[in-house]
Order: sequence, then structure tokens, then C-alpha cells
Amino acid sequence: MNPQITNLIIILVMMQASKKIPFDDPNVLNGVRALYIVSNLIIAGVYIYVKMQIDKKKDMTVLKYVEPAPMGSTEEPKAVTTTIHSYDQQQLRGLFKAQLMGVGMMCVMHLYFHYTNPLLIQSIIPLKGAFEQNLVKVHILGQPASGDLKRPWKANAGFAGMMQGQGQGEIKTDKKSIEAAEKAGRGGAKEE
Repeated sequence: MNPQITNLIIILVMMQASKKIPFDDPNVLNGVRALYIVSNLIIAGVYIYVKMQIDKKKDMTVLKYVEPAPMGSTEEPKAVTTTIHSYDQQQLRGLFKAQLMGVGMMCVMHLYFHYTNPLLIQSIIPLKGAFEQNLVKVHILGQPASGDLKRPWKANAGFAGMMQGQGQGEIKTDKKSIEAAEKAGRGGAKEE
């Protein structure tokens, strides 16, 4: 089943369940806070373990692809030459950053605006999402890096990607696209 559909189902079920939870009781509220903290510690632990696996494998295979121009930009697509090790580290940094931003937003919502219901939902959805990440599938779950898991990975565009036309803003790995982007002069520098 599509992860976005399961997330929507979880959100709807948890919203109904959270109506029945007595958040006024300090013990219940502290229990939900503890659940949220434990969930984020598990996610951090998973990402740290993935980092250890990336560093242990240190796959220096060269990876070439064409990164699309930012949406709404008039720039040309950029040729990227990197290694699988560097690519995985870059992807992991993005996951850590997204997780920290989520925690920051939740802290503002809970501590400043005193919203309690999102704590419950945010204890489940990010944890589920962490195990759906390509890095986790490859480095922890041991799935082969082929098919949908072949690098470079398509960005999870979400709703915006569905609204956009097919093929636009797509990472290209074919030799013709890479050579064209390198000749255009935007990028082509090796990332270390």
C-alpha cells in the first residue's frame, strides 16, 4: 500500500483516538510526551546506525546523474559526479535535518501553543517514515540497491509531485543527459 495513504489512515484514526484521551490528566500527558521522545530517540538511533553502516561500507563507486533545476528556476539542470558513499551521507544529512525541523515545529506547537493532540500522531508517523526511507531499506533491512532502490533516488515529491506533470524535475542518469548537462557548464564538479 502507498505510504501516503497509510499515513492518512493513521492520522484519521489517531485524530479520533486522541479525542478520547484525557490530556488534562498530567500523567497521561507526560506519558504521551515520553512516547514522543522515545519515538524520536529511536529514529535518531536508526539514523546513527545507518551512518555507521555507510562509513563501514565506504562504497567509493562513482555515481553520475543530472540534478534537475529548482522548481520555478530558469537555471539549467546540473551534472553531478560523486561517490555512493558521499551520496548516502548527503541523503542522511537531509533525513537528520528533516527530523530536527519536525521536532522543532512540534516543540513550538506543544510548548508555545499548547497543542497536545499532534504529539500522538507525531510519535507514529515519523517513526513509520524512518523505516520507509531508502537508506534504511538498503543499509539496515538489507534490500539490494536495484530497481527503485538504485541510486540516485527519486525525491519523495509528495502532493506537489503528483500535481506536477510526469517527467518534469526528474533525476536523469542516462549518458546523453549527463553529457549535455556537463557541456552546458553548470556543475560537473566532483563532490567529496
